Amino acid sequence: MTAPKLLLILTENNTMRPKMDVADLVGLAVHAEKAGIDGVMASDHIVLGPSANALGLAANPRDYALPGNQDPWTPWPSPLVLLSAVAAATTSLRLVAGAVITPLRHPLALAKDLATLDRLSDARLVVLPTVSWHRDEYAALGVSFERRGDMLDEQLEIFSRVFDGSPSSFEGEFYRFDDVWLEPQPRRQGGPLLWFGGSSVHRRLISRLVRYGSGFNPLGSPSDDELGRLAAALTAGGRSTAEIEYVGGARGIFRDSSSTADLAEAVARIPRQLARGFRTICVKPSQFIDEVAEIPDFCHELVTLVNDLGE
Repeated sequence: MTAPKLLLILTENNTMRPKMDVADLVGLAVHAEKAGIDGVMASDHIVLGPSANALGLAANPRDYALPGNQDPWTPWPSPLVLLSAVAAATTSLRLVAGAVITPLRHPLALAKDLATLDRLSDARLVVLPTVSWHRDEYAALGVSFERRGDMLDEQLEIFSRVFDGSPSSFEGEFYRFDDVWLEPQPRRQGGPLLWFGGSSVHRRLISRLVRYGSGFNPLGSPSDDELGRLAAALTAGGRSTAEIEYVGGARGIFRDSSSTADLAEAVARIPRQLARGFRTICVKPSQFIDEVAEIPDFCHELVTLVNDLGE
């Protein structure tokens, strides 16, 4: 069995002591690279509103941030600004902007930022465009929550055009432009690799993956039926599952509301995901440690435990 690639999640680590600031997250990424971890991931919210915790907070604050369980005070640094700092401090680490809520941004302005970061990082950037779930956030930014999926579909087509060279044009329901030059172009021809995910494997997600995707990063564990439908759609679209990076996660089990989870126990469950085709695993450090000072040892322990799976 081949050991999976590892992605360390930078965001959602605000339970560590002393309280982590943005610069500390860059340091976390540096330690990850030194330990041999493949990449880091930063997720996205521009603002949170009162309904962010409408479903109640997680029983243990170290658990994953999910739709409806987030304290409005949760810090969400700008993923592209954060990853730009990480790019400057590292040389080989993959930079996964997973996710970016693209309908909240104009596609040309976002394309400019993505192309610039892709060049700064020497094509290490991966982007997961998403519509997200938080109605208050859309209301605050004056963007239609109901039409966010339609907007994303137009944005993906715009990215494919502007990253294919200048000049480019587009005419859609939400966005229109004629003969624009987006320069500099991304370092990677065609733009950053795109991943897609969500809480279910719905029709639109499958369509986006088949047309634009290089990675599948679901929220939670998709069923065998959902994976089968995705595989069939890829085949019908002239692609194969081998072209798609399947991304899972090592989720800790919390015995109570105040303790960390056991890392070895979480890693021991990774082979079940490998057997289903997942070859990259996300890990959130604050599920397993409470102190910032423990990060270097945590990174090395994680790599050792996961490499042992391949022996």
